[in-house]
Amino acid sequence: MLPADHRLTDPGSFRRATKLGRRSGSRLLVTHLLLAEDAEQRPAQVGFVVSRAVGSAVRRNRVKRRLRHAMRDLVALLPPAAVLVVRAQPAAASSSSAELAADLDRCLRRSLAHAPSARVAR
Repeated sequence: MLPADHRLTDPGSFRRATKLGRRSGSRLLVTHLLLAEDAEQRPAQVGFVVSRAVGSAVRRNRVKRRLRHAMRDLVALLPPAAVLVVRAQPAAASSSSAELAADLDRCLRRSLAHAPSARVAR
């Protein structure tokens, strides 16, 4: 499970990250990475968006649990004070944990590779 201090819960941060963050997508996921201008000592935060298009509440919760589990190992890659929003596509409902983890890793690394050109939060 993803530690509580790494969970993104502020709606304003979700909006800023999706609007200003570096976007990277795949068949299963879309990630938005927003780097903070001042790298404070707060930990990186990760939020998940799984809409009704993914499926029933049971499927959506399963996808969220799988994503949180996969992110637990990847959160160390994020710089301090970064905000990452992971949005699940409808195809995520029928994918395995390994496929979700691989796509999350690929999207995150792609966003981090382009991080210097990402817009910075204020």
